[in-house]
Amino acid sequence: MRSGGGKSMRLAFTKMQALGNDFIIIDNRDGRLRTVGRYARRLCDRRFGIGADQLLLLSNSRKADFKMRIFNSDGSEVEMCGNGIRCLARYIWDNIISPQQHRRQNHLSIETLAGTKYVEQRNGLIMVEMGEPVLKPAEIPLKTSELKAKNLKLILKYPLRIKDRTFRITCVSMGNPHAVIVVDNVKAFPVGEYGPLIEHHHLFPKRTNVEFIEIVSRKRIMMRVWERGAGETMACGTGASAATVASSLLGLTERKVTVDLAGGRLYIDWSDRDNRVYMTGPAEKVFEGQIEL
Repeated sequence: MRSGGGKSMRLAFTKMQALGNDFIIIDNRDGRLRTVGRYARRLCDRRFGIGADQLLLLSNSRKADFKMRIFNSDGSEVEMCGNGIRCLARYIWDNIISPQQHRRQNHLSIETLAGTKYVEQRNGLIMVEMGEPVLKPAEIPLKTSELKAKNLKLILKYPLRIKDRTFRITCVSMGNPHAVIVVDNVKAFPVGEYGPLIEHHHLFPKRTNVEFIEIVSRKRIMMRVWERGAGETMACGTGASAATVASSLLGLTERKVTVDLAGGRLYIDWSDRDNRVYMTGPAEKVFEGQIEL
């Protein structure tokens, strides 16, 4: 692959995963990589590239310790990724912070398009302070012209007709938009059929992530996710956070929930102390290498 001027450049990358949600991480603090969208499409391709759900760029920040930019496999840039920020934090701790600093610096601040997020190492896992959930329709965002007549302040079990079904959606933003739907049998649900139709529904001006959840108990849910710009993935941290908020608002679960995904478990706590959502889970390196762009 060639840069815009026709000259090639060689970049180091690290492939990481969090519960099967996989990422290509590139340290771009020198600003060498600029036209990122087209590179993301090629690098994330599982046949012609490295293969990943998203490309993450590590950049310098004037507001926080570091900055994260997130590009989907379709080349679109998005605001936030919970699994991705855990992987980026693990990369920083393993590659940038010296062992002497590492012992002292178990906390990081990372700037994103959804604001600055705070990350902490805890017993081999990584906890992310995801911020307060956004519930106002205009701020999620939803196309409010369709909702004004109903004067809805929250979107809870809102009827959305898709093909032959009417879904009851609950909408939450965790820095990015989510539509959460409760189903009886999430393993058998045709996520690949309905996920993209909901993602691109005109109610969502910036498209939406879609979570299909099954309530197992007051403290546990099962979830499959259709991610905006990436398709069905094995896990989604912002999605698990949004699903916990939605299931709690609907009175189906408590505010502290274990979320079972195809790739493993996330632990979500929607704190009643500060109204912030805390997500805890793993992040691991898969391999590293160099690629010519």
